[in-house]
Amino acid sequence: MSLAPYAALEEHSRGRRYSEASPTYRGEYQRDRDRIVHSSAFRRLEYKTQVFVNHEGDMFRTRLTHSIEVAQIGRAIARRLGLNEDLIEAISLAHDLGHTPFGHAGQDVLNECMKDHGGFEHNLQSLRIVDHLEQRYAEFMGLNLTFETREGILKHCSVKNAKEMGDVGERFLNKTQPSLEGQAANIADAIAYNNHDIDDGLRANFLSLEQMCEVDLFREQYEAVKKKYPDLGGRRQVHEIIRRMINAQAVDLIDESARRIKQAAPSHIDDVREHADLLIGFSEEMAEHNRDLKRFLRANLYRHYRVHRMTNKAKRILVALFDAYFEDPRILPHHTQEMVRAEEEENGLSGRARRICDYVAGMTDRYAILEYERIYNPTTLT
Repeated sequence: MSLAPYAALEEHSRGRRYSEASPTYRGEYQRDRDRIVHSSAFRRLEYKTQVFVNHEGDMFRTRLTHSIEVAQIGRAIARRLGLNEDLIEAISLAHDLGHTPFGHAGQDVLNECMKDHGGFEHNLQSLRIVDHLEQRYAEFMGLNLTFETREGILKHCSVKNAKEMGDVGERFLNKTQPSLEGQAANIADAIAYNNHDIDDGLRANFLSLEQMCEVDLFREQYEAVKKKYPDLGGRRQVHEIIRRMINAQAVDLIDESARRIKQAAPSHIDDVREHADLLIGFSEEMAEHNRDLKRFLRANLYRHYRVHRMTNKAKRILVALFDAYFEDPRILPHHTQEMVRAEEEENGLSGRARRICDYVAGMTDRYAILEYERIYNPTTLT
């Protein structure tokens, strides 16, 4: 399929941080995707929380399955709008690499632990992983991804942090836009997690169909499914509703984005970057439906007492781990000790804190729980 002139074309790429020969039989964004898939940070997403901690059940989403679902939705959007599917896939698969164990609760904890040392934000951590922390190649640290993939990973950034982010931070200072692929991957992320969190919430009995019918977007599809399949029930009914919700949002997004692109008439990716507004987005009606859905999930799922219980446990575990490592880095594995020592020699206690934060943020849910037991339970073997 030929790409639109305003797509992220490889011949217009701003390149990599370290110069490399072009890949054989692959495109540059395909190479990015492959490097992400083969990274250790990507594999660890299998055991990192989406909403439900991994040990709560095998059927719930994890950060890994969520990332794959984002990529699937993103590629569908890209194909219809003439965008670069390989780039959207790379961004989608990498966007959550920096997430902590225990979901957003983990991010909040580490940000508090790092309040005197630069803070913590999972979006910045994703970029830190692909730029610095992955250790796979002889000639450079990190994955040496293209500018366009790195730009898409960095979805949001404060002005203070942007000043330290180099090339990918410039758009936050200059008030320019990311590529259409970056914009589309960002909304594909929202479509995936909103709808699949409903699915997981219903499976866990944290939500009911009756509750969900308070949300217009859900109720419309629920009523359509009941009318067409009056005898359908159980998981098949839920899946039919969810898939229709995803389709309705994707179709609206594609139609509205196509309208905006036609009106703006960009002829090059630079026209996209210089446009005053985002060109990928929902219609106002669908955007309001999504805002209602997010408010509902925040009130009824993310603040459910059982989710809150696990959140409190997670906070205690991560604070205890961070404090123990910071107080005595000698209890860390030898290789990590060396990195902590080197960073501390260069940047003092903030360097020590940052490397310990990297280590804790990289943990899976189950490893964090196991490590907590190893450190604080005297009867547990080290």
